[in-house]
Amino acid sequence: MYRIIADEADFIVISKSAKVHFHSQDGTAGVVAQAEQDLGIKLFAVHRLDTPTSGLLILAKSAVAAKQFTELFTAHKVQKYYLALAKGKPKKKQGWVMGDMAKSRRSMFKLLRTKENPAITQFFSLSVGEGLRLYLLKPHSGKTHQLRVALASLGVPILGDDLYGGAAADRCYLHAYCLHFRYGDEVTGWRDYAYRDVPTQGEHFGTAGVIEALVSWREPDTLAWPAKGD
Repeated sequence: MYRIIADEADFIVISKSAKVHFHSQDGTAGVVAQAEQDLGIKLFAVHRLDTPTSGLLILAKSAVAAKQFTELFTAHKVQKYYLALAKGKPKKKQGWVMGDMAKSRRSMFKLLRTKENPAITQFFSLSVGEGLRLYLLKPHSGKTHQLRVALASLGVPILGDDLYGGAAADRCYLHAYCLHFRYGDEVTGWRDYAYRDVPTQGEHFGTAGVIEALVSWREPDTLAWPAKGD
């Protein structure tokens, strides 16, 4: 269900497997409950991943730590970077996707032209095979299904994302790749944390094109990200 990436004093960072529920349901433990059971401690969720999505998750070890992380996420002081694979040619190969989101049919969401409280996503993409592109996504907001809707709006739904019309595959190819943030307090001091988790699940993430692309995307925060309007 998950791998432990880091075990810090106030929190752990895990890599959730694809197709694993975040919350417990149908009598089966979700990833948070399973980690609590395995480690024998109470854990506090401070952000979440959809069931099909794999990758990095922070779980706080106390209510105090959870409150601080919630404040960091609310202030957009946790930098998150995701990887996605999609077939086809996008409307644009890099830039921004912005727009309000609204509920649609079958638990789906759709992107609107209005921008009153928009979902905002910055991205790059590279060709990694015949008709296949790898996307590096940086969300600037935390809307439900935001990245899945963003790529669908570009005409390239994520590979394996059945809900949004992605081509059939062995998994939904969306992965929480990197996390960067500063955490601490006035007593113990502040420290910068950075975590990276290369995806291992899914045959298409293991291709030579993807592996080569990830060499150039090893440190997403240092890249020259597209300016607004691109």
